[in-house]
Amino acid sequence: MPSLKLATPKDLPIIYQLAEKIWYDHYLSIITAEQIEYMLANFYSLQNLEKLKSEGQMFYLIQDETNNSIGYLAVTENQPGHWFMNKFYINTDAQGKGIGANILKQWENLAQPKELSLQVNRKNFKSINFYFKTGFVIKEVADFDIGNGFSMDDYIMVKGY
Repeated sequence: MPSLKLATPKDLPIIYQLAEKIWYDHYLSIITAEQIEYMLANFYSLQNLEKLKSEGQMFYLIQDETNNSIGYLAVTENQPGHWFMNKFYINTDAQGKGIGANILKQWENLAQPKELSLQVNRKNFKSINFYFKTGFVIKEVADFDIGNGFSMDDYIMVKGY
């Protein structure tokens, strides 16, 4: 059974390595390689991950039965009981096996949230369907200018408890 491990600062390079693999495997059919490179460089640099962690973003490694890291999760508590899921990624070869739903349930049992929200690319149909199946609904449509001529064209999804 996969498990969550609260990430320490020494785990942040592992999160970057996972992001690089997962993003190229998953997002090339959704956004350009140039946007992937830009987002990895700007959002996943070790310096940025350390900054996010110091600002309160909680990072978790998702580990398989042999303690190999197969994904990661990051959340921020914006106000008591109200959480934002900043990141939730699992290696593409581990998807479709119930791991995501299991990990989400493990985190929910730990955090006992009142509400969990997230952003997901509007063309990321596989993830959108996963979120629907786990109880999320679309709250709004939003576009975010992330610089360098790139944007994130997302749905804001929310789950109440």
